[in-house]
Amino acid sequence: MPLADLRPLDTRALFRPVSAELVSLLRSLTPADWDRQTIAGDWVVRDVVGHLADGALRRLSFHRDAITPPPPDNPIKTARDFVGFINRLNAQGVTASKRFSPRVLTELFERASTDLATFFETLPLEAPARFGVSWAGEEVSEGWFDIGREFTELWHHQQQIRLAVGAPSLSDPRYLGAVIDIATRALPHAFRDVSASPGETLLVDVSGSAGGQWTLVREPQRWMIYGGTPEVTTARIQLLDDALWKLLFNAFTDDEAAEAIHVDGRRELATPLLRARSVIV
Repeated sequence: MPLADLRPLDTRALFRPVSAELVSLLRSLTPADWDRQTIAGDWVVRDVVGHLADGALRRLSFHRDAITPPPPDNPIKTARDFVGFINRLNAQGVTASKRFSPRVLTELFERASTDLATFFETLPLEAPARFGVSWAGEEVSEGWFDIGREFTELWHHQQQIRLAVGAPSLSDPRYLGAVIDIATRALPHAFRDVSASPGETLLVDVSGSAGGQWTLVREPQRWMIYGGTPEVTTARIQLLDDALWKLLFNAFTDDEAAEAIHVDGRRELATPLLRARSVIV
């Protein structure tokens, strides 16, 4: 398939069914399941659920209801300051959620996620977003990208829970396909310091039911990403759809990431993909 511009992706209708799938899973868990370790750092299952509920409530409060977010303890002057601020907000929400029972957490997430789905379904796709997508290097984003970023949060945290409790992944490939489509748009920012001659290309060839082909092209001033396959490939990365989400959402160790990726061509051009992330880190 020849190169083509990536189009905006509408994920608004996906929040409701994916949230409902998580509520159904949570209601099936045993008490021991709620304390199972996840791949999300030190968080156990109940912490991830608490984070999702807190995130939905914050979005409703700051965006739908237009309250002013609390100011940071210290001025945000750098990207690292912003990451620290977000991490502290997340930690505060998880700490507060430890006071709640599994039933209360489930009901809290169900209500918050339902209200959030209803709100997202009303938002225009092209209007400026409430929050820029920082992991893509954007201070100002279009609405569809901000909404899509929130969908990747919902999906990948649910997947962390499913992995922890041994539950199967969501079967509909549309969901992972949307996550990958949104998450790959972080790659030009991840490659921003990578030197290459104009016209050099990196093909990311993703197999699986949610796979596809994405190509980074070095243009005179920056990297750009397109869908499809270039006529001439400087380097080619092959991996499974399940491996790509794990890479971009911190679900791999360095060794696991290296084993999951096959590279043809200039290997040094592919190395930055191992450090690329579609989350705030």
